[in-house]
Amino acid sequence: MNELFRWNELADQPHNVASKKERFRSHWKYARSYLHLFRINLPLLISGLSLYRKIRQKMYRQPLCLNGAMGVAVTPLESKEAEIFHYLEELGVKNVLVRLASWEREKISHYESFISRLHRQGYSVLVALLQNRYDVLEPARWQQFLRLAFERLSPYATYFELGHAWNRTKWGLWSFQEYLELARPAPVLAAEHGVKLVGPAVIDFEFHLYPAILKEIKFDVISSLLYVDRTGAPENAQWGWTLEKKLALLRAIIDLTPCQKQPCWITEFNWPLKGMEPYSPAPGRPCVSLEDQANFLVRYFVLSLASGLVERIYWWQLAARGYGLIDPLASPWEIRPSYRAFETLQRFLGGSTFLSREFHPRAWIFHFERGKERLAVVWTKKGSLDYRFNRPVSQVFSRDGEALDFKEEKVKIEARPKYVFFEANSL
Repeated sequence: MNELFRWNELADQPHNVASKKERFRSHWKYARSYLHLFRINLPLLISGLSLYRKIRQKMYRQPLCLNGAMGVAVTPLESKEAEIFHYLEELGVKNVLVRLASWEREKISHYESFISRLHRQGYSVLVALLQNRYDVLEPARWQQFLRLAFERLSPYATYFELGHAWNRTKWGLWSFQEYLELARPAPVLAAEHGVKLVGPAVIDFEFHLYPAILKEIKFDVISSLLYVDRTGAPENAQWGWTLEKKLALLRAIIDLTPCQKQPCWITEFNWPLKGMEPYSPAPGRPCVSLEDQANFLVRYFVLSLASGLVERIYWWQLAARGYGLIDPLASPWEIRPSYRAFETLQRFLGGSTFLSREFHPRAWIFHFERGKERLAVVWTKKGSLDYRFNRPVSQVFSRDGEALDFKEEKVKIEARPKYVFFEANSL
C-alpha cells in the first residue's frame, strides 16, 4: 500500500486504502489468528446456545425502567456549536457521544472546550477514542494519545470507548491481537484518571470476537456498534438472526466471559439515506428513504431497550448529510423526520417503565407506564390492521407527536409507529 490511512470527511469514516487483493493476502497472513478464535469459541458453543435460549424465553417479560437509555452522537463542528446545542436541547436526550480521533490530537483544546460545555449543561458524555494504522505500528503514540485524552477530558467525561470498529481493516487493525495490544495499557491509565472503559467496540454481527477480548480486558461497559441496516427493517433477519435474536446471542456470549455482570451499550447505529452519495457511509442496499429511516429508528430503540439486554443506545449522529437526524449542509439546517421521531420517542418514553409486550402475528405492541399514564407503542413491519385494545383509548399520537383520530378502542396500526394512550380509570 502506498498509504496506511486516509480519512473520508464526507462520510465520517476511513477510505479503504488497501485493494481487495491486498486485503485477501493480509487475511491469509493472519490466518493463525482465525484458528485461535475458533479454538476459543468452540468450547463455548453448547453452553452459549443453551444460555441464548434461556435469555430468549425471558425477553420482553420483565418490567424495567428506561431512564437515561437513549443517546445521540455529535461532532463539534467549528462555528456551528450554537446550532448543535440548540437542537440537542430540543431533542431532549441527555446522553451524548463524541468521537475523538488519535490523528486529531492537536485539536484537544477545542474538544475539551466543547465537552466541558456539554458537562456544564447537564449532559453525560461518552468519548469514543478512534485509532488508525499508525497507532498499531507505533504503540507509544497510541499510549500518549490515551494519556492526553484521559488527562484533559476526565473532568467532564466519565466513560471512554476504547477503539472503534477495529474489525474493519480500513480502521487500521488486521487482527484481534492487534486490538489487544492497543487495549492492554488502557485499564491502568484509566484507573490513574478515575475514568471507566467501554469496549470492545466491535461493529456489526461479529460476536465471535468478544470472548477473546473479554477474557483479557475487563471493560466497565461492554459495547457494540450493532448495525442492521443491510437487512432493511430491524425486524428482518440476517442468516436467520433478527435484531432481537442478535441481542440475546450477544448477551449470552458476554455472560460466558469474565465481564458477565457488566452492562451492554450499543454505541452506534443508523440507516444511511438514499441519494446522498458521496456522503453516505454505506451506499447502495443499506440506504433508505427519509420515512423508513425515521420508522426504523423508533422500532430499533423500542425493540432493543424493551428487551432488557441493552442499557443504553446511541444514534450516529445528530447532524450529518448522509445519515444524520439533521442535514447541516442545508441552509438553514434541514430537520429530518428522524429528528422529530427521536424527539417524540424521548418525550413519551424517556423515564418510562416498560411493562410488557403483546405478542401478535402481524403487529409489534409494547406497553409502558409513565407516572400515572399507560401507553403502548405499536407498529407493523408492513401493511396495516385495525386493532382493538382491551381498555379504552384516550389519545393516539403519530410517530412525530401529532394527535390522531381514532374510532373507539380501535387503532389502525401501520409501519409508521404510533403511541396509544389509555384512559386512567380503565386500568
